[in-house]
Amino acid sequence: HRGIGYVLAVGCDRRVHVNHGRTLIRVDDLADRIPTAEWQQHSCGPGAKGPRDYLWAWVTTATSPGEHRWLLIRRNRTTGELAFYLCWSPRLVPLHTLVTVAGSRWSIEELFQTGKGQVGLDHYQVRGWTGWHRFITLAMLALAVLTILAATTAQQPDPDPEIIALTVAEIRRLLNAFVLALPLPPAHTLHWSTWRRTSQARARRSHYQRRLGHLA
Repeated sequence: HRGIGYVLAVGCDRRVHVNHGRTLIRVDDLADRIPTAEWQQHSCGPGAKGPRDYLWAWVTTATSPGEHRWLLIRRNRTTGELAFYLCWSPRLVPLHTLVTVAGSRWSIEELFQTGKGQVGLDHYQVRGWTGWHRFITLAMLALAVLTILAATTAQQPDPDPEIIALTVAEIRRLLNAFVLALPLPPAHTLHWSTWRRTSQARARRSHYQRRLGHLA
């Protein structure tokens, strides 16, 4: 009623109407009938190890003229695993727009995971609204500070291409070491920071080499 478009994940046993509403079919059976040439590769957003590239196909499920309704199908290029989404838009949109919306859920999940791992977003032990609200607000503020620091350092020129930029986790470690923990020589703490970031850069290069080798 509000005219807000959506991309909704559904199970493989969901049935949709095709052929202008004349045929009712399971979405997994419909995926098996899509020709190979109809699958398009798109990235649904950046991930921890690079762009999230998948094969995508869409089939119109509109039952009336002028209706913008589709079944969006995602296929893993390596495993062939499928995921299905019901889509509706108040206006005609390209496939990449639907793919971008479908991929936005990872950003939300990663934010929750980062908040839990870095600032203890789920470590509260309260039963009242006021205590819970104060704890969550403080945790979100701490995460915002770490995120801003990480974004700021990422915009600085990288003096050493062999080291990745400071991450939220690494900044938290440095703050703990310099401010909260027993004082250690700054050179010692910075040495371990450089070692971790160098190892992460090496792991990232190895990942891309294996990935490119698989595609070749």
